[in-house]
Amino acid sequence: MAEEKKSPSSPLLGERQQLKLHHLQPAPGSKKTKIRVGRGEGGRRGKTAGRGTKGLKARNTVRPGFEGGQTPLAMRLPKLPGFKNPNKEEFAIVNLAALEVFDKGAEVTPEELRSRGLIRHKGRVKVLAQGELDRALVVKAHAFSATAKEKIEAAGGSVEVIQ
Repeated sequence: MAEEKKSPSSPLLGERQQLKLHHLQPAPGSKKTKIRVGRGEGGRRGKTAGRGTKGLKARNTVRPGFEGGQTPLAMRLPKLPGFKNPNKEEFAIVNLAALEVFDKGAEVTPEELRSRGLIRHKGRVKVLAQGELDRALVVKAHAFSATAKEKIEAAGGSVEVIQ
């Protein structure tokens, strides 16, 4: 018996058809119908709808902030007094020991301190009294501690408060 050659349009070859939207369907078994509960007492899941009787699980209501018996966040956080001032003024701090890099009689300004890398913080500058000063300097800053002012003047320098 001779083998017959099948033509490309033969139904036995399985003619390839163009895939179209109406050919698409979900895989078998991937779609399950939703069980509709609480639809009358005649069915299996009527009346209490499979939830048992009474209690929070039957009512499906939990008060706001309830975390299943765990201590809630509102009770875990400390009750801290006061508040953080959003308008708090931050000063860039310079101690007297840092002013040793300036020569005797030099004028110390916030711009000069920034250019030498003694302060990085932008804004107002405050001079504090940590360390000793052995040379007379003209120090210009926005604020001074009382002890820093005394030490600068004791070394023969002067203090100028700028705005």
